[in-house]
This record gives sequence, C-alpha cells and structure tokens, in this order.
Amino acid sequence: MFRQLETLPTPLDLALSQLRSRLAGYPAVVVAYSGGVDSALVAAIAAEQLGEHALAVTGVSPALAPHLREEAELQARWMGISQREIATAELADPAYSSNPAERCYACKRELHGQLAQLLSQLQQEGGNSTAQVLDGVNHDDLSDHRPGIRAARERGVHSPLAELGISKAGVRQISRALGFPWWDKPAQPCLASRFPYGETISAERLQRVAAAEDWLRQQGFPELRVRSQGESARIELPAAALAALLADLQGDLRLELVQAFQELGFAAVSLDLEGLVSGKLNRELAPQRGGTP
Repeated sequence: MFRQLETLPTPLDLALSQLRSRLAGYPAVVVAYSGGVDSALVAAIAAEQLGEHALAVTGVSPALAPHLREEAELQARWMGISQREIATAELADPAYSSNPAERCYACKRELHGQLAQLLSQLQQEGGNSTAQVLDGVNHDDLSDHRPGIRAARERGVHSPLAELGISKAGVRQISRALGFPWWDKPAQPCLASRFPYGETISAERLQRVAAAEDWLRQQGFPELRVRSQGESARIELPAAALAALLADLQGDLRLELVQAFQELGFAAVSLDLEGLVSGKLNRELAPQRGGTP
C-alpha cells in the first residue's frame, strides 16, 4: 500500500478510503491510462489493491505528444502496474479528422472499441474475462464539454473519481499526500485540442504542433499550448511565463522562436496576451450550449 506522507482533510481522506475499497471490489480492471494525474491515480490505486489483476492501457496515435507517452511509461513503472500500448486510428474517422464539436466522442469511441477487443483477446489468452474498464474522469469533468464521456458510458466504462465526487484539486491533493512525483503535472489535453473546431486535423499537423511545443519546453516553458489556426501558431503561456517571455523578446529568443516555428512550417507566430486558458477553444461552443459568447 502506498504510504500516506501528508494528512488529508477528512472528506478527502474518506474519498481515498472509498476509492481503495471500490477498486478492491473488482476482480480485475483495465485502466484507460493517459499518464495524466487523474488516470494515474486510478491506475496506482488499482495496482495497490489488485496487483497483477490491474492493467494500464495507453492509446497511442499522433494526437499523443511523444513526451507524454514516455512519461506514462515511466510513471507506470514507478507505481508498479503492468502497462500496454494500443494503436488507435481515430484519424481515419471523418467524425474525428474533420474536427467537429463532438470530436472527442469519436476519439473515445475508437479507444474504447480497441479496449473491448483487448479484453476479448485477454479472455482468449486465459485472462480474467470479468475485468472492468475504468477511466480517470473526475467530478469536475462532468460539468465541462466532454463528449468522450458519453462514448465511455456506452461501453460500460466506470469512472471511480467522478462517482466518488473527487475533483481535480482533490486528485492532486491525494496524489501529493501519497508521494506521487507527478502530483502537480500540468494538464495536457491531446494535441487535437490545439485546433479550432471545423479545422481539419491530420497526422502532419499534429506532429508540427508537438514539435513546436517541444521546442518551447526545451527553452524552459513546461506549461503551454501552441494553438494552430490555419498556417499560424498562437502561443499560450501562464501569466508569469508570459511576462518572462515578453521581457526577453528584444533578445535572441524572439528570432530563434520565429525561425524554429517557420522551419516547422508555420507562416506566422503570435503570443496570446490573455495567457494560458485550458479549453479556450470551447468558448466558441458557448452560444450553441446556451452560454455567453
């Protein structure tokens, strides 16, 4: 059992106890595991409670940034859970590549379809046919635009964090108390989230965004988004990092940044002065959902 290094508030302490009990109640689980703090918490507690009867599965496609794939593998080793990778082909589905507002539904439909095939394969290999698929959806996600949740529900996937009312902040606090080194890891949505709805997504465009973000990460900016709009790149950074970059734009960094992005194929580069806002491109959906523009 992971040793608790910090005292948790009573509600979170109870939630952690309930999470352990709930996962211990499954004969076996397969965790849809991206390496983010949410699915990592579910995978870690599954490994703790079920041992070899817990499996973490990571869907791999051009929409998964290479560094996140590496981090997911390292974290799985650290927490002691078996991990498999499966190739997903969401880009072959126009319901995904055309980038409609329901894009995430097509993505999760593909992922969970592949997971269902994996479960069937494990059964044929003599594995536990009663394994339950879990994901890392937390309670906050239920109030966001997350079409993928519907695809998961259609496949009978359970979301223990959401079901127990554990928020994103709660996930981080529990992860920190248990000593997980990634407890403060920035949120990293898939690379498809960098494109405005309606703008076609391709493997080449996803790889270009990944390379641009990796370049900035190597310059010391760990939390960022490079939004791709047509042939232009718009950089989003947290307020403090944005101020640091603006202060340096009279130096060599500006020229190096522009040159690097142009070499990747971007025709223009800009900074978003509002800074980093997760899910910013969902704002255009607000009028359709009855919200404010």
